[in-house]
Amino acid sequence: MDCPQCQHANPVGASFCNACGAKLEVVCPACSQVNPPRSHFCNACGHNLAQPPAPTASVASPASYTPRHLADKILSSRSALEGERKQVTVLFADTAGFTALARDLDPEVVHEVMDHCFALLSAEVHRFEGTINQYTGDGIMALFGAPIAHEDGPRRAVHAALGMQRALQDFGRELQAQRGFSLQMRIGMNTGLVVVGRIGDDLRMDYTAVGDTTNLAARLQQLAQPGTVVISEATHKLVAGFFDTHNLGEYAVKGHTELERVYEVLRARGRRTRLEVAAERGLTPRIGRDRELTTLLDLFQQAKAGHGQMVSITGEACIGKSRLVLEFRRALAAAGEPVTWLEGQCLFFGQAMPFLPVIDQLRANFGIEEADGEPEIIAKVEDSMRRMGAIDAHIPAICYLLAVDSGDAALTAMEPAARRKQLVDAVLALSLRGPSYGPWCWSTKTCTGSTSVRKRSLARCWMR
Repeated sequence: MDCPQCQHANPVGASFCNACGAKLEVVCPACSQVNPPRSHFCNACGHNLAQPPAPTASVASPASYTPRHLADKILSSRSALEGERKQVTVLFADTAGFTALARDLDPEVVHEVMDHCFALLSAEVHRFEGTINQYTGDGIMALFGAPIAHEDGPRRAVHAALGMQRALQDFGRELQAQRGFSLQMRIGMNTGLVVVGRIGDDLRMDYTAVGDTTNLAARLQQLAQPGTVVISEATHKLVAGFFDTHNLGEYAVKGHTELERVYEVLRARGRRTRLEVAAERGLTPRIGRDRELTTLLDLFQQAKAGHGQMVSITGEACIGKSRLVLEFRRALAAAGEPVTWLEGQCLFFGQAMPFLPVIDQLRANFGIEEADGEPEIIAKVEDSMRRMGAIDAHIPAICYLLAVDSGDAALTAMEPAARRKQLVDAVLALSLRGPSYGPWCWSTKTCTGSTSVRKRSLARCWMR
């Protein structure tokens, strides 16, 4: 029989699918009773199971395009199964000039191009744990903050939107070279309250906006220029400081009596913490923690004298760990200490990225900006490491870590375990060589847990 999960044709007598391992059962279309394989009539109501089911409309289930790990999270969420009122960020992405594209090209070519385009968009949405609510033929609608709740949903949405535009730029260049035309998307976003309807076991969803949260996001997408990301003022208030934006002014939006202020997102401002953004606006005076701060300064003096130190700061969320590290850094600056400070973060949506905090620190060390392309990154790495001397052999491994051409085919073809050793050796060599030019402070923040987030800050100082 055909597997109900993957449609694989299994031999007679099979109890489990040979392709996906699912249990082969026959569900009665009349009463939903589960019957053993090869049953001809339902055990509960006697319905003829050999009778072909009535034809149904061909509608893609969200389960078919939601990654398994996200589907498991959604189906284990009580709010997703029961529904609730939540604040979410709604993202609309739409292909610019799709009507002309569909008119001038063969339908099969249009299908092939858009299928690849949707794969790129979906990958970015799912990377930041957003949910694709629907495909609109030439675009998508995605939600961040529901059904999987995040405290930084708007930031995830903007990161995903920028990732979409980068991916589509590369894809557009390929299309231009191979087929003679390009492809661009308009992306609009808004943050507000929606009512999340009940989600069934098959991941079928129904989202209804309270007010015009979704409507405004769709209108902003129409205002965006091809290849740009546009956000509402509500979203801008939640992501300001984390991204460089351009105020586009106020626009009259259909259905709104008042003008809406609109912003274009230009680029991410590195991996910044909320504390760093708050520090730009001004922090409240520090109270207490004098003993801990004195301990850090004493350990730094030991590191400066040639005795490397490692400090681990642990505690409950919002207890002041990040603030303590910030005050330590400020104290070193006030004392005029010539310190190279490298900082990395383990972001929740980057948990599947190996070496993420190390890569963050390397980018800071080499002065790599968000807008730098592959040639600029390679040049900065080679220039810096050659000036350090004696570590030229590790340049390919560092380039590989930074996801640019390493120039060493043997490194790319290595077994994962051997390549990992070379990467670790390269980072260690750089860590040991760098402090010979002055004290280094490495700071790594990791976040674990789900609703009650626990944070751990790790500061390392080396001096040779």
